[in-house]
Amino acid sequence: MIKVTYSGDREAIFTDERINQLKEINHNLYTKQGAGSEFLGWLDWPSNISDEFLNRIQETAKEIQNQANVLIVVGIGGSYLGAKAVIEALQPYFEKNHELEVIFAGHQVSGAYLKQLMDYVEDKEVALNVISKSGTTTEPALAFRFLQQYLEDRYGEAAANRIYVTTDENKGALLNLAKEKGYNRFVVPDDVGGRYSVFTAVGLLPIAVAGFDIEQLIQGAKQSETELAHVDVESNPAIQYAAVRHQLYEQGYTNEVLATFEPKLAYVQEWWMQLYGESEGKDQKGIFPVSVIYTTDLHSLGQYIQDGKRDLLESFLIIDEVDEDLEVFEAENNADQLNYLAGLSLHEFNMVAYQGTSNAHLSGGVPQIGIHLKQIDEYHLGYLLYFYMLACAYSAYLLDINPFNQPGVEEYKTNIFKLLKKPGYED
Repeated sequence: MIKVTYSGDREAIFTDERINQLKEINHNLYTKQGAGSEFLGWLDWPSNISDEFLNRIQETAKEIQNQANVLIVVGIGGSYLGAKAVIEALQPYFEKNHELEVIFAGHQVSGAYLKQLMDYVEDKEVALNVISKSGTTTEPALAFRFLQQYLEDRYGEAAANRIYVTTDENKGALLNLAKEKGYNRFVVPDDVGGRYSVFTAVGLLPIAVAGFDIEQLIQGAKQSETELAHVDVESNPAIQYAAVRHQLYEQGYTNEVLATFEPKLAYVQEWWMQLYGESEGKDQKGIFPVSVIYTTDLHSLGQYIQDGKRDLLESFLIIDEVDEDLEVFEAENNADQLNYLAGLSLHEFNMVAYQGTSNAHLSGGVPQIGIHLKQIDEYHLGYLLYFYMLACAYSAYLLDINPFNQPGVEEYKTNIFKLLKKPGYED
């Protein structure tokens, strides 16, 4: 389903020592004995999803579609990026779903954004899905404070039927509020961290509301789970990707540029950056993840990638087939001097641009990984997202790092709370 290629010597990577290390990681993963194993619920989540759970998600999505023109999803980090990535990858560029639009809030702090959002939905029917394990994460909690008040001012007691909460099953401020108000509730599983939660209610409810096939998304993830569970380095692309990037890291390539020629995958790249940044960036270790969209960024960051500091590795996310395309036609006067391209499709042009860019950057000393996916649809996106999550776990364990915590995230929060004199942080 996914093919991984590498510009260097694969045999130099898969030594007996490395293969034994990967086998040990595989064993610890699937017996749930490694660091952070209490957060491995995502590992077999796709194959354990019940029909009852999926039916409830789909029924709730239909309920929201019947009552609203807009669903506002409030969350930050993993609480919104997975759903945003899938929705942006699948929806048309311009012909949006005018019957039901999904808008995200709480992923930043901007008074202008929230004010304009509330103005925008004034003549629309609105539902709200707030996603937070605790309910006290500052950015989404602030957005929810305003939006909850907005719905209550507009709908009165009926607002409770338009607010859907995805939170902890047993504790937390948001759970207590949901019980008090009678909001419809879904669970953020205790053993699934935010950046691994796209296949839980966190991601599935907004994706289903947007009108996409979550059964196919899960089917793709399930296929990925099944096919990538083994430790054969010759046929497991998740292990190949993790091992190659680790080898390059040990050689001094400490920044990974994820490149794609498909603009629809911009938020898949954002999701990937959070996944790898939070999972690997600990103990002064890890590869710094950054993304580019070609050919756009060849006219900006391409200069640095070609000739800048040689600490970059480049991974290409290539889509082999597209549903819609245009073919270059022959112009009568050829004023733009492009008739030599006549008969070539724009997707074919991008594939040539990929080869040309790859050759140029290789000549500039940038090692490369290619990740090839057949097409963009629910099934293949499900497969891809699970592939990245599994490869990320291997990558972090190769660094002897817990992939599932994020201790550094708390540092900035503590400093902000001190400056704001939040109770308990005054000193």
